[in-house]
Amino acid sequence: MSVSVRTPAARWARRLSSAAVLALATVGPAGAETLESALSRAYAANPILNSERARLRSVDETVNQAQAGYRPTVSIDADIGLTRTQGQVSGQRLDQTTRPGGAGITINQTLFNGFRTDSQTRQAESNVLSNREAIRLTEMTTLFNAAQSYMYVLSGTANLELQRNNVEVLEEQLRQTRDRFNVGEVTRTDVAQAEARLSGARSNVSGAESQLRSAIAQYRQNIGVEPRQLAPGRPFDRYVPKSLEEGVEIGLREHPQILASLHAVDAAELQVKVAESMLSPTAAIQGQVQQRYDSQFPGDNFAAASIVGRLSIPLYQGGTEYSQIRQAKELVGQARLIAERDRDSVRSVIVQAWGRLEAAKAQVLASQAQVQANEVALNGVREEARVGQRTTLDVLNAQQELLSSRVNLILAQRDRVVFSYDVVQSIGRLTVRFTSLPVTPYSAKEHYDQIKDLWYGVSTPDGR
Repeated sequence: MSVSVRTPAARWARRLSSAAVLALATVGPAGAETLESALSRAYAANPILNSERARLRSVDETVNQAQAGYRPTVSIDADIGLTRTQGQVSGQRLDQTTRPGGAGITINQTLFNGFRTDSQTRQAESNVLSNREAIRLTEMTTLFNAAQSYMYVLSGTANLELQRNNVEVLEEQLRQTRDRFNVGEVTRTDVAQAEARLSGARSNVSGAESQLRSAIAQYRQNIGVEPRQLAPGRPFDRYVPKSLEEGVEIGLREHPQILASLHAVDAAELQVKVAESMLSPTAAIQGQVQQRYDSQFPGDNFAAASIVGRLSIPLYQGGTEYSQIRQAKELVGQARLIAERDRDSVRSVIVQAWGRLEAAKAQVLASQAQVQANEVALNGVREEARVGQRTTLDVLNAQQELLSSRVNLILAQRDRVVFSYDVVQSIGRLTVRFTSLPVTPYSAKEHYDQIKDLWYGVSTPDGR
């Protein structure tokens, strides 16, 4: 968008002349919010994006949970009781009280389980990578929504000012028409036509105010603050591919939706290996140490230690494992088909976004030419009306044509910027790391490295 606007909370916009609305601004006002800084705000504070980051951190824990299969399990057990014995044993009277009890420690370590733990760990890692790509997709959506909201506030403010200026012009037109009617130069019909156009213009102001309020609400939702002083928004052309073919090639190679699907295929293939491991032998070792007191007689105690190796070979368990293997293989086929669908979807989205951008570029040029022509036409119609060669309706129609072309130019300028961001998003590059926005990138790997080898502890890395 080519204008700079100010939008205080209590007042949607300050007055701008139509010339200022349509002029290409090259420098925003001092201290103005830029489109880049607004995107940085959204990246840091958007609740949807932050909730997805929290979900990814929870997915990171699945790797640690899978790795638990490599580690031993240790348990301590203890017991204590009271036994009262009375009677005769071999002719001897027995009357005794014992307090049997003891404590022990047991350690279990799996030695081999058909590489199940290895497959589960790799599967969890694939799921983490898939979810990282999903985060990148959410990041792109968040930044695009923020850019769109920014431009809609700009265009909405400019449109409102045009509609307000149109009301002022029509009020002056009505005043002049009434003066001419009073001296007999025009008829009552001309006055009625001017009044009707003024009423319609006031209605358009109300509609423009409503649209701007809606745009401001979306801005607050996507960026997190009320729009105040906004600098011009410029197209993202430096990140737009040089050709559609290049864009499609980049998208098929880098788009997070495709990469997430490919990681999902890896995870599905590893699930087949997990299911197949249920048919493999399992080897484990168990060590145990116990100390017992008052086992049979008061005062006796003993210590015992044991180490036992176990081998379990499954032969047949009702066929559940075989069914699970077949099921996992079908899910692999489904995951591959989804990956193909996502490739086609990304290709289609890129082509559509590219077409919208090209159309917006042409629309800007056409709208600029239309505005210039309508300005000339309006001036000519006004001059001809002064000498009686044109009617009041001709003047009103010419003014309406100019207003419509100026509104169309604002919308075309807005779409020119928004669709450039849309193309960058469609190829998978509307991210903080690629576009170098002025904000510290969120590192998903940092949290993953912090927790992947933790053997114990209930506190998260941020101290909770």
